[in-house]
Amino acid sequence: MTQTAEQPESVGDFRFTGADFAQIAQRAHEEFGLHLPANKKDLVYSRLIKRLRLLGLRDFRSYCGLLESSGGTEERVHMLSALTTNVTHFMREEHHFKMLRETVLPPLVKAARDGRRVRIWSAGCSAGQEPYSIAFTILGLCPDAERLDIRILASDVDPEILARAQAGIYPVEELKAIPDQARSRHVDLTGSDSFSIGGKARGMVRFGLLNLMGDWPMKGSFDVIFCRNVAIYFDKATQARLWGRFAELMAKDGYLFIGHSERLSGPAETRFRNVGVTAYRHDMTSTGAPGQTEGARTWD
Repeated sequence: MTQTAEQPESVGDFRFTGADFAQIAQRAHEEFGLHLPANKKDLVYSRLIKRLRLLGLRDFRSYCGLLESSGGTEERVHMLSALTTNVTHFMREEHHFKMLRETVLPPLVKAARDGRRVRIWSAGCSAGQEPYSIAFTILGLCPDAERLDIRILASDVDPEILARAQAGIYPVEELKAIPDQARSRHVDLTGSDSFSIGGKARGMVRFGLLNLMGDWPMKGSFDVIFCRNVAIYFDKATQARLWGRFAELMAKDGYLFIGHSERLSGPAETRFRNVGVTAYRHDMTSTGAPGQTEGARTWD
C-alpha cells in the first residue's frame, strides 16, 4: 500500500508523519541552516524521541506545535543539539595544529609583540577542546601570550555545550590527546577521573553564544578562523554563504581551517587559496596587515 503523509514514517512508540518531518526539517533549516533530506527521517525520529519522552509528549505533532509556539525558542536549540553530533577531542586533525604552530603563528606572535591585536575564532567550538587546543599551541610558542593582545573567540549555538566549554572540565581519558608539554603546564588534575584547563589557557579564550545563521556581533577582522565539521550539516547554498561571510571578516592573508570532509564552494573559492589539507589562506589584499585588526570588540 502506498504510504501517505499522515501515516507513521518510522516504527516506534510515537506517531511521526511525513508532515511532522517536513515541519521539523523546515524549521531546522530556516533557523540553524541544518539540512535534513528525506533519508534522514529515521535519524530524526531516533534522535528526538528522547526529547518527546522528557517533555511528556505523545506524538510529533505536539512536538512540532511546541517548536512553533512562543515558548519554543529553547526547545529549538535542544532539537539542534539532539540532531547534531558534539563529538570532538583535543588536537583533532593534528595537521592543522602543526600548520598553526609552524607557519601561521610565528608572524602573528611577532605582530603581537609589536603591539598589534591578534584574533582567532573557533566557530562551532562545541565542548571547548578546539579553542583550548589553540591556546595550548599559542602558549607553546609564546609562554607570555596572556600579556599580549592575543585572544581566541569561541562560539557555539548550544548554551548547554557552551557552558561545558566554559567550565573547562573533562574526563581523564581525554588527557592522552594533549601533548606532554601542554599537559604538564596547562592542565590541573581535579580528581582521579577528571581534569581542568589551567588559568593561562583559560584566560586566552572568550566564549559567546552565536548562531552562525544569524547576525554576528564581531565588527573587526580575524587572523585565523577555525570552523571544522560544522558546515557538513548545511546544504551547498548555506555553506557557500558561510564561506563568503568568513571571507568578509578575514584579515589580509588570514587562515581558514575547515573539517576533513568539507570543501570551499561558491564565490568564496576565488577569495581563498588552498595551502594544505582543508586549510586555506585569504587571498584579498585590502583588509590590513596580519595582526592589525579591530577584531571582535563585542567579545573583548
